[in-house]
Amino acid sequence: MKAIVVGGGIGGLAAAVSLRRVGWEVQVLERAAAFGEIGAGVGVMPNALRALEWMGLADEVRRLGTPRVSGGVRSSDGRWLVHLPGVGQEKVIAMHRADLHGVLLRALPSEILFNNVEVTGVEELDADLVVAADGINSRLRGELLPDAPGPVYAGATAWRGVAPGPFDLPISQTLGPGGEAGILPLGDGRVCWYVAVVAPASAQLDPVELFADWHEPLPSLLKSTPDVIRHDIYELPLLPTFVSGRVALLGDAAHAMTPYLGQGACMALEDAVTLASVDGDLARYDALRRPRTQAVWKGSRMAGRFGIEVRSPIGLALRNLAFRALPGSVAVRGMTRFSSWEVPAMPR
Repeated sequence: MKAIVVGGGIGGLAAAVSLRRVGWEVQVLERAAAFGEIGAGVGVMPNALRALEWMGLADEVRRLGTPRVSGGVRSSDGRWLVHLPGVGQEKVIAMHRADLHGVLLRALPSEILFNNVEVTGVEELDADLVVAADGINSRLRGELLPDAPGPVYAGATAWRGVAPGPFDLPISQTLGPGGEAGILPLGDGRVCWYVAVVAPASAQLDPVELFADWHEPLPSLLKSTPDVIRHDIYELPLLPTFVSGRVALLGDAAHAMTPYLGQGACMALEDAVTLASVDGDLARYDALRRPRTQAVWKGSRMAGRFGIEVRSPIGLALRNLAFRALPGSVAVRGMTRFSSWEVPAMPR
């Protein structure tokens, strides 16, 4: 059986690795001139690590990443609202997106990877299975589901970068009035960070000015980062199906979500392993992935509603009070709700 994967990002490469593991012949088509990944940090959550374990790549991810077992949530003035201990023996692996992409890329033979390929329609692809991993603005999704809504602005804009350091910091999230920030330390002293604010799309804003009054080390991280990536946050409204004929949507092409749970890339890795585990049964793939990813999509939206979207002084005070009253063990159980996924059993 032959599969063609359209898109060479994290989700597309993971799909290729996973399908090859169960015996599929695979080609990966990427429209860019080279395979690569832009961005900053990614937290490989326990559910994503289980997917990588199934692919045989978890040890390499652990070697390149930095295990973190604790962290917490702070207010913009630096006060800790809640401390989050490690979830049992499971750890979040902090790493650069490019490093995760590289792990997947090296697991594939070069002869199945094709650059500078612009796919304009499904009919031009000769394969038993087509995996549409071509991102939030998926051309294939638009062809297969012409009546489905396209991406919509989620109301916030974000900046990301990697501060050279060296820094020695825990993983943390900071919530302030109409904004949030995250710190994801790497093992070599660099720190991946992001900041986001509620704002109109394409607003002309300076993140250094916006976060100048927030607690350290956030202002220092922003000032010391040479290359900062800015992007408006879009999400994909819930789709009625992830499959059509011989085509399966995967990753952001199927369920692009806001970043407030840090599960976007993790969901793509889950998708890839699930697609391989059902061995071409796309109805089963849809039945397994759509409820799961859409629940996480809703959870991320809810996290944004009680996080970045809170701006009034009363709302901020109530939210911070609720966080401080929340036992760390309860917060951990809330996180485990989204990371307690297991690889589906292979059909007999």
